[in-house]
Amino acid sequence: MNVSISSIKVTPLALSLKKHYIWSQGFLENFSVNLIEVTASDGTVGYGECNVGPDQTGTLHILNRLKLGFINENPYDWVAVKSRIFTEAYITQGAWTMRAYNQMMAGFDFAILDLIGKLDNRPVHQILGGAHRDKVGYFFFLQGSSVEEIAQHAAEGFAAGERIFYLKVGRGEALDIDMVRAVRREIGGARLRLDANEAWDPQQAIRMCRKLEPYDIDFIEQPTSCWSIDALAHVRSSVGIPIVADQSAFTIYDVYEICQKRAADMICIGPVEIGGIQPMLKAAAIAEAAGLKICIHSSFSTGITTSAEYQIGKLIPNLDDGNQIMFQLLKHDIVKSPILAPQKGWMHLPDKPGLGITLDQKIIKTATDTFQKLSF
Repeated sequence: MNVSISSIKVTPLALSLKKHYIWSQGFLENFSVNLIEVTASDGTVGYGECNVGPDQTGTLHILNRLKLGFINENPYDWVAVKSRIFTEAYITQGAWTMRAYNQMMAGFDFAILDLIGKLDNRPVHQILGGAHRDKVGYFFFLQGSSVEEIAQHAAEGFAAGERIFYLKVGRGEALDIDMVRAVRREIGGARLRLDANEAWDPQQAIRMCRKLEPYDIDFIEQPTSCWSIDALAHVRSSVGIPIVADQSAFTIYDVYEICQKRAADMICIGPVEIGGIQPMLKAAAIAEAAGLKICIHSSFSTGITTSAEYQIGKLIPNLDDGNQIMFQLLKHDIVKSPILAPQKGWMHLPDKPGLGITLDQKIIKTATDTFQKLSF
């Protein structure tokens, strides 16, 4: 198709959460993203977003520089263009920071694939090979600042028919065990997953896993530091609870090393870390060859990322049945349609071009204003 990318707009957004997001690394009051709009020469627009750490304004400057590499290029050549940008903007400049590059490129990848889907009048999963399944499974993300709040949330999820529950731990040994005990009491025999987010050293991780074994834990995600895959492998070989790699996997090379060292029972990785939808297919293929499933990891995001992750879920053959979504933690999402609401842990969306979404411009305006207020 004779079309090119004519312009790219990057807009910083700050979106309020329903309640504080609490995990082992701290807490957040807002999810901050940079919205990316890629416009083709025929006027078609594709939407994406990316993370903003460590500074949203600084990330905005980087994105505005990187976007120049896409202007006047054919969107159908997006993979080769991304590779060229990595060489010119990172490697040539001595910036061997593939993780940071991936987080920048994820937003462009989403937007360009959304654009291509609209140009071809096909959903993204049809462009990239076709669906392996009709629906995608998700876990129920428990939130709360106290044991009582966590237990109440678990009771609500169980009453709604949720299949898999997910709880952040690493907040202190006594509190962790009290939370797990309370949740198990509320959810009966439903599956319970824990995420320590690198909170423990190997000795602590082994001790905590042994203390938690009586509560029938489905798995523990990233118990040790992401920088040592050997530490993760050591914990896995020492405990009975399955161990999942998350922050250890940001690149296809990380995924290969985890598989080669048998450091995890499953790999939790998302497009925000690995650079988009197309790189996720590479990661999944490596894991599939090692006999491991992929659990899609989400991040501080809106329904744009949720929609991209849903397309990934349809594409990957070795997909877990309890993946992560984060948009539901927002007070208001910028995605206007479709309704992104799993029912009893499953979501089936209509097949529409690209990511299949329309955005709420009013909420985008509010989020833009919130960013402006927070940046001064």
